[in-house]
Amino acid sequence: MTTRTYTKTKRATKEQETHQKIIDAAIGLYGSVGPAGTTISAVATNASVQRLTVYRHFPKEADLIAGALAEWFDANPMPGPSDWRDEVSMENWPIAILSMLYGYYSETSVLWRGLMADRGKFDELDKFLDLADMHLAAMQDDMMRSLPTARRNNALCQAVVRHSVQFSTWHSFSDSQLDTVEIAALMEDWVQKCPLG
Repeated sequence: MTTRTYTKTKRATKEQETHQKIIDAAIGLYGSVGPAGTTISAVATNASVQRLTVYRHFPKEADLIAGALAEWFDANPMPGPSDWRDEVSMENWPIAILSMLYGYYSETSVLWRGLMADRGKFDELDKFLDLADMHLAAMQDDMMRSLPTARRNNALCQAVVRHSVQFSTWHSFSDSQLDTVEIAALMEDWVQKCPLG
């Protein structure tokens, strides 16, 4: 390896490390104060870089939000259909889905609180939350498919299932000191026994 090649490789590695530090700082702030409360100055301070360095990597605030959230969601994917369809019998899909989803919310709740609080304030944020809604809709569909026909066609049961997958639902029960297993069991019981009239 020539000296020039080594120098270029070292510089590229340092740039990648700086890029990651900026993203990590932004994600940390999104969780604590939300995207709307996050300033470029705060990101720079938390990443131990200059403000101009942040702008060199992300020229606009929208670029930072999009870049940081894209990397975070790639590293923290929501549970997907294969997680329960391949391993669990259909009648047990509701408890499987809720257990997986609530475990995910529990592990990622700090950021979700910040993101949900600022929904509607940034197009870039809303794009990712809209994608998350699509994942939740797939979970709802599979939960409904697993229920008897009378419940699948019942508006009240549909509303219960829709409510059960929301972050706000998990969050409210979690704040009441229920653990993830308890919350999943409670909501699954509600789904299975919701009134038909």
